[in-house]
Amino acid sequence: MSRIALKAFLGLLVRVLYRPRVEGAEHVPASGPVILAGNHVTFIDSLFLALVMKRQVFFIGKDEYVTGRGVKGRLMAWFFTVSGMIPVDRDGGHGGVAALMTGRRLLEEGRAFGIYPEGTRSPDGRLYRGRTGVSRLTLMTGAPVVPFAMIGTDKVQPRGRGIPRIAPVTVRFGEPLDFSRYEGMDRDRYVLRAVADEVMNEIMRLSGQEYVDMYATKAKAA
Repeated sequence: MSRIALKAFLGLLVRVLYRPRVEGAEHVPASGPVILAGNHVTFIDSLFLALVMKRQVFFIGKDEYVTGRGVKGRLMAWFFTVSGMIPVDRDGGHGGVAALMTGRRLLEEGRAFGIYPEGTRSPDGRLYRGRTGVSRLTLMTGAPVVPFAMIGTDKVQPRGRGIPRIAPVTVRFGEPLDFSRYEGMDRDRYVLRAVADEVMNEIMRLSGQEYVDMYATKAKAA
């Protein structure tokens, strides 16, 4: 089954079962490079985002998703590949650089690139401090950042639950953020921090989540 056919089938299934509500879709450019930056509360966030979008959205994912063995491994590899996931070894010493360069290449090709600035799923449903990868991408490519919020996906698939539940889902997009005023300053750490904080502030406004000024990875480790 092709990527287009798979998306059509899954999109119909999601619309029938979940009837997802989409708000602010007009804020997403119909063409050209765009960074979609949102909160990350559960594993299936990317699936819902991809299925409510008219454009194909590319994400960075762990290469282990497409290197599994056996029937299950092959099915996962097929699903993630046709769904637009780009596998990257993020556990290696250069994983972060590889992910950043892959995102930059996709944006320079005029694609829509999805990113979760928190860097990992929220451990408790709150919104955590954003990392500066999103800042580097927008400043290096000039692509606008469209913030979005996934609302209700944590009820569909709570942490530790394998089989999704039926629950209302809302995908809410905000107005594009333009950071052209910082052109040429992608190496300034204060600028990078300011851009990331502005993006996270918009995500917080859209999602209504409580904000925690700490990296989610540190919260998980604690």
